[in-house]
Amino acid sequence: METALILSVFMLLLLLGVPIGTVLGVSAVITVIAFNQGIGMLGVNFVSGIASFPLLAIPFFVLAGTIMEKARLAAKIARLLELIVGRSVGGLAVVAVLTAMFWGAISGSGPATTAAIGLILIAPMVRHGYSKYFAAAIVATSSDLSIIIPPSIAFIIYGNITGQSVGTLFVAGIIPGIVMGLLVALMAYLISRKRGYRGLEERGSLKEILIATKEAIWALLSPVIILGGIYAGVFTPTEAAVVAVFYSLFVAVFIYRSVTWRDLVQTLVDSCVTSSVIMFIVVFAGIFSWTASVIGVVDMIANLIINISPNAIVMIILVDILLLILGMFLDAISILYLVMPILLPVLATFQIDPIWFGVIFITALAIGQATPPVGVNLFTAANLVDGNLDSVAKEAIWFVVIETVGLIIISLIPQLSLYLPINAGLYTP
Repeated sequence: METALILSVFMLLLLLGVPIGTVLGVSAVITVIAFNQGIGMLGVNFVSGIASFPLLAIPFFVLAGTIMEKARLAAKIARLLELIVGRSVGGLAVVAVLTAMFWGAISGSGPATTAAIGLILIAPMVRHGYSKYFAAAIVATSSDLSIIIPPSIAFIIYGNITGQSVGTLFVAGIIPGIVMGLLVALMAYLISRKRGYRGLEERGSLKEILIATKEAIWALLSPVIILGGIYAGVFTPTEAAVVAVFYSLFVAVFIYRSVTWRDLVQTLVDSCVTSSVIMFIVVFAGIFSWTASVIGVVDMIANLIINISPNAIVMIILVDILLLILGMFLDAISILYLVMPILLPVLATFQIDPIWFGVIFITALAIGQATPPVGVNLFTAANLVDGNLDSVAKEAIWFVVIETVGLIIISLIPQLSLYLPINAGLYTP
């Protein structure tokens, strides 16, 4: 009865279009009250859901990314890449992918990267003959790399749920993130060559490239400082987030002088709103997961998964398919809290490495950000071109296909995820 109630309320509210955070919280609270499962624990779970040192990194990384966006550092990175590869076939599309990869190493958020990169690169792409829907699609799909390439909010939450080192997860995501980025860039090139999309009229001179490098160097150093500090053991991911805030403030206010005190106030407001939305989902998704565990839903579904096949690879592929489907309807944070508590006993049964699986899991969630009907990156990109979601989604299909190929590669080759953490001495399987 408890299982039927929580799932029925969940599905009903979801179909009615209620925001996912509210859906999770209401369905859990109703079930707890109806079956007297311990209403006094709701407050405890509410507090413990966010009273976590690793989760402190989320608002700081959000703030750092917002400051960098206000300082227009993405434009400086894009300008450098335009001068280097912008004139080749599909040059501006490839620039969009590469810029998204760099910006992802600053923001850690797919929609934020879509907005930042789209405002800079969609207009030049359209001006040079690219379809506006293709331009929006390439920005949306390449921006989903932001939650694979560290620092990543999704990795922070995965680490908090599973008890794995966030720093190790960050390092594990580097090679898979690059692999996914190269695959998206390859698809952008192939489509551009077929359609005759080109880049800039003139290749940048060595002098122009050097000037652009000088202007972009502070932006390029940001991921080096953040990840280098974690890699060298100088600071934890949470401490790295604080360093990122102070670094971004220093660059924006004293180096580029592109952010005023009024801008800083608005930046703080924007960051608080974004962080609040994330934490709202985190809290109520945590309560939902606790309730599902108490009434036995977690164990029931975990046993069903374990009994499907004795082969670990088959199980991983099935989970990939499940995540791709869920990604069409739910946001990444909600999926993490809904699915990971179920999969933890499954990982233990099949002896699957949790760091490797974390990269697989987050990569699948990243693809979901660019798949309709609830692809947040697609919505953001469609708004940027004043177009409809369906047209952007059609252009995104081939990019989603190539990213799915990348997901399969990462799922079959654990060394892509584990090589750097093991050789850096951060992890022992």
